[in-house]
Amino acid sequence: MDKLVFFLIPIGLAATAIILGIGIFSLAKGGNFAKEHSNKLMRLRVAAQAATIAIMMLFLWLIGKGA
Repeated sequence: MDKLVFFLIPIGLAATAIILGIGIFSLAKGGNFAKEHSNKLMRLRVAAQAATIAIMMLFLWLIGKGA
């Protein structure tokens, strides 16, 4: 189980970074897409970031438990 969680951490980090990059790019570009989607993208980033932190905490708990 800890190996699976260990591989999920980089996936979560990459997803957070990609969503953040798309959000920043859309805000820098402006236009209709930014007006419609910037708030949704930032909410999605916060959710991905929270999930990644939860996975990290699970990994640390499993390591501390000796699993």
